[in-house]
Amino acid sequence: MIPPANAQLGGSGPPAVGVMEAVTRPITPTNEFLGRIEATNRVNVVARVTAFLEKRNFVEGSEVKKGDLLYQLERGPFEADLKSKQAQVAQLQATLANARLTTERAKALLGGPAGQQSTYDAALANQQSLEAQVQAAQAQVELSQTNLDYTEIRSPIDGRIGNTTVTEGNVVTPSSGVLTTIVSQDPMYVIFPVSVREALSLRERYAAQGGFSAVVIRVRLPDGRLYGEPGQLNFVNNTIAQNTDTITLRGTIPNPVLKNLSLRELIDNEFVTVLLEGVEPVEVVAIPRSAVLSDQQGEYVYVVAADNKAEQHRIKLGQSTSTIAAVTSGLAPGDKVIVEGLQRVRTGEVIAPGPASALIQSSMNAQEEGTAKSALRTSPSGVTQ
Repeated sequence: MIPPANAQLGGSGPPAVGVMEAVTRPITPTNEFLGRIEATNRVNVVARVTAFLEKRNFVEGSEVKKGDLLYQLERGPFEADLKSKQAQVAQLQATLANARLTTERAKALLGGPAGQQSTYDAALANQQSLEAQVQAAQAQVELSQTNLDYTEIRSPIDGRIGNTTVTEGNVVTPSSGVLTTIVSQDPMYVIFPVSVREALSLRERYAAQGGFSAVVIRVRLPDGRLYGEPGQLNFVNNTIAQNTDTITLRGTIPNPVLKNLSLRELIDNEFVTVLLEGVEPVEVVAIPRSAVLSDQQGEYVYVVAADNKAEQHRIKLGQSTSTIAAVTSGLAPGDKVIVEGLQRVRTGEVIAPGPASALIQSSMNAQEEGTAKSALRTSPSGVTQ
């Protein structure tokens, strides 16, 4: 005999739900943007004189120090030119010494019957002319010495050198173009665009807390790893890009040599994810992300009210992670929020509340234990995750 349907349902009772109290927790606010790594200094190495390239003294792709000899150009013609100019100076200086003696004799004779003013004037003019010629010749010596020095092309900065565009035996000239490029390695720039709306929000949040010093930059590498060195924001551009309505921010970040390797983690023009984190954690009302529901009117949660009845609370969310929702309004610490069994809950109906599952509780506890590194993150478009 089949029992009636009401007999089957009679013992079901109110739906069982898992409940957790809304609590305040310190969480580090973090905004996420797309950016690039750029070298703080970049030098295109070019030739300053025309000469044959005799030797290249660097390994392509290696790191060089400021002052390292990169290219050795042919020195012979420039050394000969320098010696010729030095000889001209010596010749003019000898002639000048004789002219000074002539001028002194003419001046001494001015007091006697044999002295003539015109003779003295001519001697003085010749001396001054020779002095000017000596100065011009000495300038030519300096120019020749400079050109000779240019036959040794040295690195103007510390950095990593690229490939060479010209090989030994070729003639290089100032119009030959870039011989190689050097980019500095440590520190590096982190450059990322921020929407104007987001920039205004960041300014409102951090300006009173110290501005640049109130935030720290962290970088997520293309393979998903979080880079170990933090950076410091130090520049906000003074104009907005009209085509994207964004403003460019820039920070510096260390890029030390990796242990037991000759490589560095960050590379010029590398595409990265930039995490802009607040230095000081903020207190927020936190609940499990799974407790938050949404409809056309926005987000809401179910709370256990008097007599174990479900009550709907409209809430507003701050930045949230995939496991924790930060509630800016609509909840108070201590409210009992339904986090499991939501599909069986209806507003005003009686429920049977119980503790949330260990999985939900562990996700909240893990976030609490990692407070120092926890983050409320937004995607690059500013939409909460």
